[in-house]
This record gives sequence, C-alpha cells and structure tokens, in this order.
Amino acid sequence: MTSRSRHPGDSAGQAVSGTASAELLRSEPGSRPRALLLSAGSVSAGAVALAVGALLPVIQGGSPGFTAAPLLVVLALAPAAAVLYALVTGRSGLAAGLVLGLTALAPGRLLLDLQLLADGSLAARPELFLADRLLALPPAGPGLWPLVAGHLLTLAAGAFAAGAARDEAELAGELDGRRRWRLLGPVLGVAGGVGLLLAPFGSGNAYLLAKNAFEGPTVAMAGYLLLAALLPLTALVAVSSPSAEVGKGGFAGAGLAALAVGFPPVIAGLVVDRLSVAPGSVVVTVAGLALVGLAFTRFDVAETDEAVTGDLAGEVRLPGLFWWRLATGGLALLAALAATAGALAPVLKANGPTPVPETPVRWLLLGAAVVLAVPALFVFVPRLSAFARGVVAATWAGVVLAGAAVLSAALSVTEDKAVDPALFGVDLPVPLPDKVGYSAGPGVTWTFIALVLAAVAALAAVITGVVERDVSDDADDADDADDNAELDTGLDGTRASGNVLTPLVAAAVLAIAAFGTPVFTAPGYTAPGLWSHFGAASWGLLGALAVVLGLYALVPRSRPIAAAAALAGAALVLGLRAAELPLVGSEYDGSSAGIGFWLALGGAVATLVTAGMAVAGSRRAG
Repeated sequence: MTSRSRHPGDSAGQAVSGTASAELLRSEPGSRPRALLLSAGSVSAGAVALAVGALLPVIQGGSPGFTAAPLLVVLALAPAAAVLYALVTGRSGLAAGLVLGLTALAPGRLLLDLQLLADGSLAARPELFLADRLLALPPAGPGLWPLVAGHLLTLAAGAFAAGAARDEAELAGELDGRRRWRLLGPVLGVAGGVGLLLAPFGSGNAYLLAKNAFEGPTVAMAGYLLLAALLPLTALVAVSSPSAEVGKGGFAGAGLAALAVGFPPVIAGLVVDRLSVAPGSVVVTVAGLALVGLAFTRFDVAETDEAVTGDLAGEVRLPGLFWWRLATGGLALLAALAATAGALAPVLKANGPTPVPETPVRWLLLGAAVVLAVPALFVFVPRLSAFARGVVAATWAGVVLAGAAVLSAALSVTEDKAVDPALFGVDLPVPLPDKVGYSAGPGVTWTFIALVLAAVAALAAVITGVVERDVSDDADDADDADDNAELDTGLDGTRASGNVLTPLVAAAVLAIAAFGTPVFTAPGYTAPGLWSHFGAASWGLLGALAVVLGLYALVPRSRPIAAAAALAGAALVLGLRAAELPLVGSEYDGSSAGIGFWLALGGAVATLVTAGMAVAGSRRAG
C-alpha cells in the first residue's frame, strides 16, 4: 500500500507518529511505556557517567592535551537530553530510535576507551590524555571506569528500547514507497565510516603519533573497525524502518555518537601544540552533523494529518532515476580509474638506495578495474541500465578483493620502517644512521581512494535499485512515465523460479571453498586464507565472499532480471578470484594451480547456470 492508496484515516494514524505514539504511551499496553522509561533512565545514567569520566583523569598522573571537559560533557549529555525531550513530548518512536542509534555505536566507543586500559601511551585520545614523556603501560586512572560504565549503560538502554521500536514499526505498517531524503543516510554512514578509518589528526608530537585505524594499536583498531562498519549499517536500518519517527531517531542517535568520536580530535588539531586537523575527523564530524540534520527532514510523503491526494508538485524530492543511474555509473567508473592508477603507480618507494620489490598483486587490481568498468559503461544505456546496475552492485567487491591484497603487501613491507625523531622535535645525543627501508608510494593512496569510491558506488547502485522498483511499482505517476518506459521489463513480474535453489546452494558452497583455499601455490609463497594464515589481505577475501553470499541470499526474493544481474556480477567476482592464477601466480617461479582455482571456476559456472535458470523458469511460468 503506497501513500496514494492509503485512506485519510490510515494516513493520519501512520503519518503523525508523534501524536499516535503519545496516545499509545498513555493507553496502549503494546507500546511498552515502562520499557521506554527504563531505557531513558539507563541512557541518562550512562550520559552522566560519561560526563563524570570526562572530568576525572583517565591515566594516573596524566592530563588531557587541552581543556576538553566542557566539550565532552556537552557531547555526553546532549543525546540523553534529546531522548528525554522526545519522551516528554510523547514521541516514543523518536525516543526509541535515538536510543538504538546511540546503542549501535556504543561497542566501538567502548573499545576505544578500553585502549586506555590496554596501553594508554598508544591511545590517540588527546582530549582525555596526552603524554609528555615516554611511558610504558601507564596505569588507568579513576576516570576510565565511569566511561566504561557509561557505554555499558547505553547498551542496556538499547535492550529496553528495542521492543518499543518494534511496536512503532507494527503501528506504522508498510514502508512508504517514497523514501526520499532518508536514502541519503547510508551514503553519509559510509562517508563517516571511511573517515573513522583515517588518521584522526596530524601530529608532530613524538609522544603521540598520528596513525590510521590499521596502523594503530589492536584494541583501538577493533573499535574503529567496528564503528566504521556499524555507522552505515545503523543508517541502513533506519532507512528500512517503517516508522518515520524511529528512522529519524536512528539517524540522530548515530549522528550524535559519531560527533562524540569525531569532533574532539578536530578541536585538538586546532588548539593543541604540534597537532593539526586531519581530513578523517572532519569527515566524521560532517557526516554526524548531516545525519542529525536528516532527523529534521520529512521522511515520507504523508507526515501530516492531511489526506494524500497525489499532487506532489510542491514537494522536495531526491534526484530522479536518471540522476541515480548517472551517479552509479559515474562513481563506478571513477573507482575503476582510481584502481587502475593504484595498479600502475608505484606501490612502494625506497627511503634509500635499496631496490624496490615488485608487487605482483597489483595486476589483480587492474583486472578488478576492468571487471567494474565494463558494466559501469552500460549503466548509461537506458535499455541495459537496470541489468548493468545489478552487475555493478556485485563487481565492486572485486576492488575490495584486490585492493586489500595491495594494501596488505605494502603494509607488510613498510610497517617496520624507521622513524626519524628529528621530525618530531626530539634531539638525540648520537645521530642516527641514514634511514633505510620502504614507505608507501602513490599506488597505496590511489588504491585506498578506489576502495572508498567502490563502496560508495555500491551504495548508489543499491539506492538506484530501490528507486527503480519504486518507479516500476508506481506507473500511475505521470512524472515518472518516461523513466518507466526505459525500465527493463524484467523488473516487473514474479520472483525468480524456485528451481534455482539447488544450483544456488551448490554455487554458495563452491564460493565459500574458493575464497578459503589458495588459487595457486609457489615455493616460498604463503597465500592468505580465511581459516588459516589470516592477515590484512584476508579481509578482502572475507568482504568479497560476504558480497557474493549476500547476493545469493537475495536471489529467491528477486525478480528474474534482477536475480540474473546479481548472479552475473557474482560470477564475475568468482572469475576474478580464479584470474589470480595468471595475473599474480605467473609472477612467482614454480607456481601451479591450487584447489581454489578450480573451485572458483566451478562456482562461476554454477552461478551462471543459476542465472540462466532464473530467467528461463520465469518465462515458462509466464
């Protein structure tokens, strides 16, 4: 049921979620008022604990790099104040969404604070602690424990709020077809996630090195990775919520939590001596502010108590289908160009006369660029755009597969390179010898850019698919008539045939085995794996496998052409995995095909057979 077919009474009940929620909070047992009160109390107690932790030293005998307590207190108390305001005004859906948004990012923030317990000297937290001398495992101070308690109380609040959010979703009914501005939320989440992986600030302080998430200490790295994954996931969940109020609250809660992580390093870069502002924290801050701003936009067509008449002439809309397709194809091509630059530019550069070793895996990145660029070109062809967009939604994983391997190769060589203390203002009585070793070349920068662009292109492809389905299901709208004429007929009709389940399961089993076993073997070469020799490159294997398996899971619920496009893209990713033998293995003496090569080929063939059966079965059914 779309906004145009909803009766006035239904529209009022669903649209004015704040009014309906207020009534439920007073009289409806299913609204769980006691759970909401417990949730608000728990998140408020957690906010107070976080504020107290900001006022006390987190390291014994240590102090922050600047007077950050007022800022940290505001960042701690503001989310709780928003939850209490929503609850007092009767907007229980907004309150539940706020709590869930805060809860989603609480585990990552907890790990960042626990780095102070593991080894505070390695924690990049100048708002809480800045060393003025070399320290070895400094003991935790009294301020750390309120911080830990605050995050745990926030997690408990989320457990209480989950039931209320489900009640709000059931009250709202089906998700409105016009999702409009809420579709920007996952884009902002991905941008913020990328910023969380970058260095939080620049540093010229010998006791506080500026490192990105992968170069930092283990506990902090786990925290940043968890935050980078959960921020876009939280935004995606908010998008899919049938209740506009819960969705808005999810955006606002996640945005406020992101601000608590990203904004203090920005201020530290501005006011602390020898520190400078870095793009990573700026991106996180902007993304957090934008997510909060989305909570003040209209999520659905009907958010007032007036009946929807179908006249949408005066409304603000997201760009139409043409522009989403243009963004998808353009971003995918930019990602392919960046991947090409990453493959052709030097990945390593020597700090001295030492010869630079070759990086054979960069040829796999070049192959991934081709696999992504070809379908991206067809996104611009109206008759083929829907199918090509579905392929792009899969082949971006090839950039992840190859890019992680390139970054792993660079990291393994540069992670032990020497650091010149003179760069940080430290004078030594005995001069150091000339620096030796390697540092990252421009190929690493281009590879990282390619990974970011590929992820954003994938998100644009998903949003384009949502818009395509909305346009296809809303043929009565005269404004979208031209777009409907361009849609591939495969977007309409029934789901893919149930006969595809057997080959689909076979393809999934082959894919798991293909990504978990070596594609080639060579003397002295140890291939990264999923259940053995797990390293940085294994994250690329895991990411590509997750994308392929996710596409397989969607096939039974997809329409025939959409299913065929997803399966074709998955087959290309498996083919790229098999292509590692000629592209990379040929650079090693004595290399030979491994079991993973044959499994990848078998998985690609099984996937293509499944795609053919999905289309053929639907035609027979028609």
